[in-house]
Amino acid sequence: MTKTMIGVIGGSGVYDLDTLEDKRWQAVKTPWGTPSDEILTGTLDGVAMAFLPRHGRGHVHSPSSVPYRANIDALKRLGVTDVISVSACGSFREEMAPGDFVIVDQFIDRTFAREKSFFGTGCVAHVSLAHPTCPRLGAACLSAARAAGITVHEGGTYLAMEGPQFSTLAESRMYRDSWGADVIGMTNMPEAKLAREAELCYASVAMVTDYDSWHPEHGAVEVSDIVRVLTGNAEKARRLVGRLPALLGPDRPPCPHGCDRALDHAMLTAPARRDPALLAKLDAVAGRVLG
Repeated sequence: MTKTMIGVIGGSGVYDLDTLEDKRWQAVKTPWGTPSDEILTGTLDGVAMAFLPRHGRGHVHSPSSVPYRANIDALKRLGVTDVISVSACGSFREEMAPGDFVIVDQFIDRTFAREKSFFGTGCVAHVSLAHPTCPRLGAACLSAARAAGITVHEGGTYLAMEGPQFSTLAESRMYRDSWGADVIGMTNMPEAKLAREAELCYASVAMVTDYDSWHPEHGAVEVSDIVRVLTGNAEKARRLVGRLPALLGPDRPPCPHGCDRALDHAMLTAPARRDPALLAKLDAVAGRVLG
């Protein structure tokens, strides 16, 4: 049994976690570059926590420029066991209204300008992504949201678009009506894929800010409208996160869904043919299976 360390990746509007005790910002070096920002570490109710603002303090990174590999690697190096992604999103469902939260359990990846894997030439690996989020961790987020008095929806498909522009009306209608997506955002991919490769449990808490552009009574998405909702959502996110240590506890048994063993049968490159330079970069992400 290992010690729990909760990693929170804060999206738009969530740039700090002021409830942590003994907190300090620290720089983490990774072989994949510099993370979005320093990482805030501390404890909450006796459980170790780490907070990383996905876009950096001051929102300096666009969805396409976020250093996703460096972020996940840095959290893994610090000892994070469970990653909670908190991110703003648009809604394709009338009942998923601005201000509501959605515990995402599926993704459609429409991004194209990002590095999506730690592996590649010299060390090939394929992980399962049929169920891209951890049911155990998602259930904890659901319970925390309900306890915090947040209107929350259990399950939903997140359409990850490249951005930074919002959807056209035709795209919004297609994602909603033909593809069956529930919410849309720009940052959970490849983040969820990389977390699985790093054998980290990952849960996605999508905070609805708008109805994208499909809704006949809301029309085009305006940043000014989103910002107004973001402020309220950020406070709700802090309340949700504050309840997670009690739910997850300080001691962490193996994940019942195998997230922490995702690489057991993923490696395809023969040991003798693996690239030593790439293996060195994988020391934190895949150290368990690479020895």
